Amino acid sequence: MGQTLLKNGYIVSMNETEQVYDGGSVLVQDDKILAVGKVDPKLVAPDAEVIELNGRYVLPGFVNTHVHTSQQISRGVGDDVDFITWLHKRMWPYESNMTEEDSYYSTLMCCLELIRSGVTSFAEPGGQFVSGMVKGVTEAGLRAKLAKSVMDCGEGLPKIWQRTTDQELEQQEDDLKRYHNSADGRVQIWFGLRTIFNNTDDLIIRTKEMADRYGVGIHMHVAEAKSEVEYTKAVYGEPTVTHLNRLGVLDKNLLAVHTVWLTNEEIRMFREHDVKVSHNPASAMRVLGFAKIPRMLREGVCVSIGTDGASSSNRMDIVDEMWLTSLIHKGWRLDSTVVPSEDVLRMATINGARALLDDRIYGSLTPGKKADLIVINPHGPSMMPVNDKIAALVTAMHSTNIESTMCDGKWLMRDRKILTLDEEAILKEASARGAAIYDRAGIHLPDRFPVTKIAD
Repeated sequence: MGQTLLKNGYIVSMNETEQVYDGGSVLVQDDKILAVGKVDPKLVAPDAEVIELNGRYVLPGFVNTHVHTSQQISRGVGDDVDFITWLHKRMWPYESNMTEEDSYYSTLMCCLELIRSGVTSFAEPGGQFVSGMVKGVTEAGLRAKLAKSVMDCGEGLPKIWQRTTDQELEQQEDDLKRYHNSADGRVQIWFGLRTIFNNTDDLIIRTKEMADRYGVGIHMHVAEAKSEVEYTKAVYGEPTVTHLNRLGVLDKNLLAVHTVWLTNEEIRMFREHDVKVSHNPASAMRVLGFAKIPRMLREGVCVSIGTDGASSSNRMDIVDEMWLTSLIHKGWRLDSTVVPSEDVLRMATINGARALLDDRIYGSLTPGKKADLIVINPHGPSMMPVNDKIAALVTAMHSTNIESTMCDGKWLMRDRKILTLDEEAILKEASARGAAIYDRAGIHLPDRFPVTKIAD
């Protein structure tokens, strides 16, 4: 790959001192960052590609810590319906009728949106076909932690998903042995736990044991809904997080998603055990509630940002999620000072890398780390005038301001053109596959207004 020098930009490093270099540069050597800030000309090879930034921003690539790639082609299937309808009449029928090839194209569609919004690394909480996800991510050029959606109990599960604890663990172990650290290490396999509704204590405990044995993480929806906490209190006599703590699952390799219904004591449990949190503001606003993110940040809990699935929030755009994060906690707390822009940027970069157990590898523009970065052009009516250059990245930026995305030293998008995938071909194929799944699943969305089809 050689060298690439990005010069004369506004470099937001997110390193240990959170240093910003106005008029600075970033030198990339193959897949790693060689120098940041004032780059010694002696380090620059004669044949290096030199990119004049003219004041554009360079940031670490964003990290999306919770996105359902398998739900990408189900966008809109859950709009304006109650949770039970969404789950039992829309999502479960839809996902249970997907094939491995459907999962592959859904993943490609998701990767397109992630790349365009500046994401270079993400975590998938679980579809049914890890093989299809691996194929899509490998081709897209992104970095990912992929897991299977794991369920060994629960009412109403489609027959095809009714599997034993041993079957679910064996499948995950097989996926890990086949795909972990593939695509030059960009693709890794984690263990998944869907929800406490669908996971026995035996599965949860054994999953933790296996994750520790293989040195990987666990991705789980935790204290997501009020009904979940009511269920765990009725069945186990204690709320979800307290129960997981008693099982010995709270640990540094647990990525807990949503975490809306936590007590203050449970937040302290997260801090003490270094549990990582993925905050998904858009899907939470739809039906779940408001997580205690300001308190978590004050307590020192590692909070990151995720978009959830396209059937939950419709937008796999982490820039939108950053903006929402900056707003909703101010609103429900009636305090305009909470969760400032600096916190949001941390959540989307270095905290995201830490949540995925990779902060030594990426998450900041630091010499020796992987060259995962984005170039942002603030020129245009949505961001200008830029008076507060850091706040503007959260409060004013749109994903269309992201010009270029690099992962592992390779450009995935350059000047808004996707380089690793055939975008139009994927859009066409994925749309057709989505419609076919609707038909197989017997899902028919009603017209919201009278529709008259006009023949030519």
